[in-house]
Amino acid sequence: MTRQNSARLMLIISMTIFGTIGVFVRNIPLSSGEIALYRAVLAAILIGVYFIISKNRIPFESIRKEIPLLLLSGVAMAFNWIFLFQAYKYTTVSVATLSYYFAPVIVTVACPILFKEKMTGKQWICFLMSTLGIVFITGIGDLSAGNNHIMGICLGLGAACLYATVILLNKFIKGVEGLHRTFLQFLAAIVVLVPYVGFTSGVTLYKLDVKGWICLLVIGFIHTGVTYCLYFSSLKELPGQKAAILSYIDPLVAVLVSVLILGE
Repeated sequence: MTRQNSARLMLIISMTIFGTIGVFVRNIPLSSGEIALYRAVLAAILIGVYFIISKNRIPFESIRKEIPLLLLSGVAMAFNWIFLFQAYKYTTVSVATLSYYFAPVIVTVACPILFKEKMTGKQWICFLMSTLGIVFITGIGDLSAGNNHIMGICLGLGAACLYATVILLNKFIKGVEGLHRTFLQFLAAIVVLVPYVGFTSGVTLYKLDVKGWICLLVIGFIHTGVTYCLYFSSLKELPGQKAAILSYIDPLVAVLVSVLILGE
């Protein structure tokens, strides 16, 4: 298997797993900021333990110039999670996720400008169809849908802007392996989320029952620790537009989960 085919497979797997996160978030009775914080902490612990066992050290000296971009992308990632989790509270998982997936639209438009990637006629057609599809399905502009629905869409779009920022920043980061970049991004996310949670909801882990703890651990270890390693490792091997198009696997899975499991 070539490196690009391997990267494509990793991205498909990660997008499929990402598509199920709404079910788990719905079963965690904590604020969006808290869920995002514990998600980053659990994932960082998982990767940190792996580094210790494997004696894998981060080469800070050789990646020194890329650390500012890594930290900035980690901050964008943290607030991207908060916006998305908050969107789930205002509208359905499918609509929140579809709003969130304006991010690939932003990336697709930005890549020819930032990275001189050419767009083929077929890619432009797919881009326009997917954009129109999201507009029609989410009901953007339908004022009769209710304030909560519209707020959920707006939060999803805010998350989309932040998600696109993460993708584009990672395209500029060239000399850092997937695990190292993911770990440093989680640490940056933790640094900004700790004061955010302290000033907003505070720590309310005592509210969790067994189901809540299980869902939180799955989000932290599987949806974040494992899946983000696959995701960021694949991004540096794929053209931006190809990664953006494959990212639509996430909302496809999210729609199926929303209808078949949550009954929305």
